[in-house]
Amino acid sequence: MALSKISILTTLLKLAGKLPLRVAQALGTGLGLLGWWCRSESRRVTEINLGIGFPDMPEDQRRDLARASMKQTGRTFMEIPLMWEWPVERCLDLIKEIDGEELLSRRDPNQGLILLAPHLGNWELAGLYFSSRYKMAALYSPPHMPEFEDYMIRVRGRLGSELVRGDRRGLARLITLLREGGVAGILPDQSPRGKGNAYAPFFGMDVRTMTLAAKLLQKSGAAVLITYAERLPDAAGYRIVIRECEPGMAENDPVIAATALNASVERSVRRIPDQYQWEYKRFRHRPTGLPNPYHPGKLCK
Repeated sequence: MALSKISILTTLLKLAGKLPLRVAQALGTGLGLLGWWCRSESRRVTEINLGIGFPDMPEDQRRDLARASMKQTGRTFMEIPLMWEWPVERCLDLIKEIDGEELLSRRDPNQGLILLAPHLGNWELAGLYFSSRYKMAALYSPPHMPEFEDYMIRVRGRLGSELVRGDRRGLARLITLLREGGVAGILPDQSPRGKGNAYAPFFGMDVRTMTLAAKLLQKSGAAVLITYAERLPDAAGYRIVIRECEPGMAENDPVIAATALNASVERSVRRIPDQYQWEYKRFRHRPTGLPNPYHPGKLCK
């Protein structure tokens, strides 16, 4: 009987999950460079995004940044099996420093906390770290293969972290958790679907931005911080970085709130721009009638 796609995928993940960090990162670097040399779609999107984000950067520097980003994204890809398959303690041992921990120690334990975790560095490790410390729920989108969802929930929930879908029921669950003093993790830099969005600047371009974080803050009275796991050089591990967000994220005006959210993400990305996932088409949803940066000659609808 032929193996199903999900069986093959999980087998590959388990095999990759046996690698040491240094080997996984080296393989990821190779994958990123292969995509660069082959002039892949990922390279095209990366170069377009960096052109939008850093228009004043000299062309040769921007090209070097694009190449470095491809390498870092390859490392992120190869680190995921480690974060999913390694024992939790082995993953947490990779954390060598926590920058901004005082923001957590000052937190009122009875007040909920929203953690914004953009696609910067190793976001899977950041999730593990916080779920090891707090009663936590994380918002997620179901994978394209429904059979893979059970595996993903199991590995991401090893420390009791609850995964909730990004629907009405999931939103209600997050509000309840936050009112109980829990922690909710959100990826803030995806292009949202549906009506829960506003157009706000991100690296100088107005793009569709989620309003979910603002709604959660308004309905729960929670605090909000932004965090990421910065990859250290030479496979030395990671630094958990925790920062305050820009003011205005709980404003009733969705544009003001979305602008504060994007500014918070942008400030973190500018610190380590090579570790951001520039391969994602973050600028594809713009106000109607404006040019689509990824398809010359086409307008956004």
